[in-house]
Amino acid sequence: MAAVYAGDRSRMNLAEKLVRSATLADLDELPPGWRGEIIDGTLYAFPRPRFVHANIEDLITADLKNPYQRGRGGPGGWWILSEPGIQIERAPEISPDVAGWRRARMPAPPRPAAPISLVPDWCCEILSPRTAGYDNLVKRRFYAEIGIPHLWYVDPVRRTLLVSQIENGRWVELGLHGRDEKVRAAPFEDVEIDLAEWWEGLDEDEGDAP
Repeated sequence: MAAVYAGDRSRMNLAEKLVRSATLADLDELPPGWRGEIIDGTLYAFPRPRFVHANIEDLITADLKNPYQRGRGGPGGWWILSEPGIQIERAPEISPDVAGWRRARMPAPPRPAAPISLVPDWCCEILSPRTAGYDNLVKRRFYAEIGIPHLWYVDPVRRTLLVSQIENGRWVELGLHGRDEKVRAAPFEDVEIDLAEWWEGLDEDEGDAP
């Protein structure tokens, strides 16, 4: 039986069990304003993120896309995408907040009608109180098992960036960076990123990104 994870049970009851493994058809049944992922037959559903989450996601994408995808101010050699739909053997639908592929592994994008079926070289997840448990327990473990080499966790509440790298199948923390730091974080050490720009416009008590 495949349990369904509810990011916000007060809005919609998704706690009931499925008697079969979840499929892409189950994603189509989610109500407007919800999104879902399927890992090992389990559907995880939660409300779509709001302004704080979406804005930070866009800023991270912008900081990396120009230097690493377009080669402007950086080495190029990557594809950088926000919320890409990825389909692999254990996950018919998974979508990191931001993900990257080295062009050495994916020289050209998939055909327009084809899904991405290649495990990313780097993923970034933006934590929120509603999804932190899922990101930290389910996705972090799953990302290690499928061999993603690099993982970032961005916490808007604490204004931090956690940088991890896989070694012998386990995550090794390379650094936890604070709100005002300028960092060169693996695997993107060629370009300096000003973390303070990610939190611009947030009050001290903000950061709850559904």
